[in-house]
Amino acid sequence: MAKTRQGFPEGLPFTARGHDHAICVAAAVDRAAELCARRRARLTPLRRRVLELVWRSHEPVGAYAILEILRAEGRRAAPPTVYRALEFLLAHGLVHRIESLNAFVGCIRPGTAHGGQFLICGGCGAAAEITDGRIERAVKPRARALGFEVTRQTIELGGLCPRCRKAGARGRARNQPSRAVS
Repeated sequence: MAKTRQGFPEGLPFTARGHDHAICVAAAVDRAAELCARRRARLTPLRRRVLELVWRSHEPVGAYAILEILRAEGRRAAPPTVYRALEFLLAHGLVHRIESLNAFVGCIRPGTAHGGQFLICGGCGAAAEITDGRIERAVKPRARALGFEVTRQTIELGGLCPRCRKAGARGRARNQPSRAVS
């Protein structure tokens, strides 16, 4: 299984067997704390908790789902609070926004500039980030040839993960992205 420089297995959750998710969340938070310390950015307790909630599963999670969890934990949170925390995490490359689902997933290459490429299962809702530089290198010159400057590149592919394919989930299409590229 290929790993990124940060040690996260590429293609999680589709490729990992026996994956200890608590270790995954702890590693993501540790990397975020290191990155923020280097950048002299404040990873406040709320920002840290929002990052933990994004990483708690490999399904994209929306801001209002995060808000509900925070409120259930007894925190006095409002939508702007959650959105500000998510904006901070996005700005520092700690999470990605899945445009088609208006939701967020943890970044397996935090702090490195890269375009997001995501496989999104329409059966179980899991999302896996893949990193293939050939895709980025193919898109940018074509865009440049058309006079277009790429400032953000997110590619979303909908389908079925191995478990859902094996379970015969072909008929269920929840969470299928409405567009392939955003």
